[in-house]
Amino acid sequence: MKPSSAWLAALPKHRLLAEYSLWSADLVRLADDMARVEPHVDIWHVDVADGHFSPAFLFFPDLVAACRKRTAKPIHVHLMCADAILASQVDQFAESGADLISVHGENADARAMLARIKGHGLAAGIVLKVETPVAAAAPFIEDIAFLTLLGTRIGVKGQGLDPTACPRLTEARALIGARAITLAADGGIRENTVPLLRSAGAQTIVMGSLAFNAPDLPARMAWVHGLSRAG
Repeated sequence: MKPSSAWLAALPKHRLLAEYSLWSADLVRLADDMARVEPHVDIWHVDVADGHFSPAFLFFPDLVAACRKRTAKPIHVHLMCADAILASQVDQFAESGADLISVHGENADARAMLARIKGHGLAAGIVLKVETPVAAAAPFIEDIAFLTLLGTRIGVKGQGLDPTACPRLTEARALIGARAITLAADGGIRENTVPLLRSAGAQTIVMGSLAFNAPDLPARMAWVHGLSRAG
C-alpha cells in the first residue's frame, strides 16, 4: 500500500495537519492501534534513533516495511542518527517504504543526505534541535518539503514545551516565506500548547499521547482541525 505520488501536494492546506507518532502507539498491538486511529491520520511519523545522536533507541526498517503493508497514508521517517550511519539509514528506510525522510540540520552531511533522499524519489526534510538557531535551516531551504522544529530536548518523551518553541516557529515561517514547505512542530504537544503552536505558524503537529490516549478521538481531531493560524 502506498499513497498517491501527489500526496504532498494533496495535503489539506486549510487546516492544521496531524502526524501520528508511532512511538506513542500500543507497540504490542501496533497493527490494531494503527487501524483504530487511521481515519484521523494525515501522516504517520516514525522516529528513528541510534542511541548516540539521540539518547533513545527507536524503530527499524523492517517495522516500517510492515507498517507500509497496512496503510496507504504517507510515512514520515525522522532520522536521529550519527553521521557514520546516516547514509545507510536513508537507504534502508527508503527501501522499507518511507514517503518522506527528514535528517537533522546538525548532521555534517545533511545537504548530501537531502540529495540522497531525493535520489530515491522521496520528499526530503530538515529537523532542528530546540537549541539550534532557526537560521541553520537557511542553507537547505530550497531543497526541502518539510521543516520540523523540535520543541523539547531530542529523544526524551513527556517534556514540557520549551519557551522558545513558538518564537522559533514564527521565525521559521518568515524564513520559508511563500515556498511550498510544510512547517512542523514536534515535541511538547499538549492540549494547552497546540493552539499556541498553530498561532505561531505550525502547519502540522506530531501527535503522540494527545491522539492515542484521547478519550474521544473524533472530537479531539475536530478541535485540532478547527484551530486557526494567526494572520
